[in-house]
Amino acid sequence: MRRILGDICSWRFAFLLFASAIVIYPLLWVVSLAFSGQQSLQLVVDPPDAGFWGQLAALVPLPEQWSLDNFRAVLTEQLFMRWLFNSLVVALSTTIVGLSLSCTAAYAFSRFSFPGRERGLMLFLISQMFPAVLMLIPLYVIVVQWLGLGNSWLGLVLVYSITALPFCVWMLKGYFDTLPYEIEESALLEGASRLQIFYRIILPLARPAIAVTGLFSFMTAWNEFILASIFMDDESRYTVPVGLRFFVSDYASDWGFFAAGSVLVSIPVILLFLALQRFLVSGLSAGAVKG
Repeated sequence: MRRILGDICSWRFAFLLFASAIVIYPLLWVVSLAFSGQQSLQLVVDPPDAGFWGQLAALVPLPEQWSLDNFRAVLTEQLFMRWLFNSLVVALSTTIVGLSLSCTAAYAFSRFSFPGRERGLMLFLISQMFPAVLMLIPLYVIVVQWLGLGNSWLGLVLVYSITALPFCVWMLKGYFDTLPYEIEESALLEGASRLQIFYRIILPLARPAIAVTGLFSFMTAWNEFILASIFMDDESRYTVPVGLRFFVSDYASDWGFFAAGSVLVSIPVILLFLALQRFLVSGLSAGAVKG
């Protein structure tokens, strides 16, 4: 039985390695092209008599000479740092606004009974069934023509926060439902108000869900392209996804600059994920309730 289980585990491990290789292989192309110092990267295939392993090794995308010229050109000759600053401002503002609205709304839907509660939750759920492109024209009319917030950070922050709000509310509401209500009853008996219970008890216990929701809001605003490309007209106000588009066009194909910019853009997200991952573990251990 142990041998059979070992064979099954080995097959699963082999399958996971194969799936991981499929996912990582395109990323190797991007990283290799970014560090090649060139605008294109071609594989050097060995002759047919090199054997299977020789042919397989030739498929690994490695640059002939490692260089930081692409990174140097992107950081100095382009407006990349300005675009990166714009993305940071928009993503952080979206995260703060989205968490503020979703935490309060999710707590209200979880703990209070009021007219329209079920219909509101259902409307939030229905709104997630439609593609984001379907809301493109109404959002443009409301934000740009009615509110006059075109080509501004405030317009993008409002749009990103509103579009991410239904998912964040449902996610936090489900986590608030798992928290025992007896904790709040004990706090009420001690004289605490609802506002004190929310800020001093519920939010600390819900740190894991808040961290995941904040990460989702940040990544939504950080990676979004379509809305930012339509609302922003000034090149100095572009976000990173919109700015990277100009590296590859019908007139020029600077794939090396594009790859270098993509590598630089992924660094803040990776750092944020690692920081929140550690925070998630501490939040789960700190949220235990002693009986």
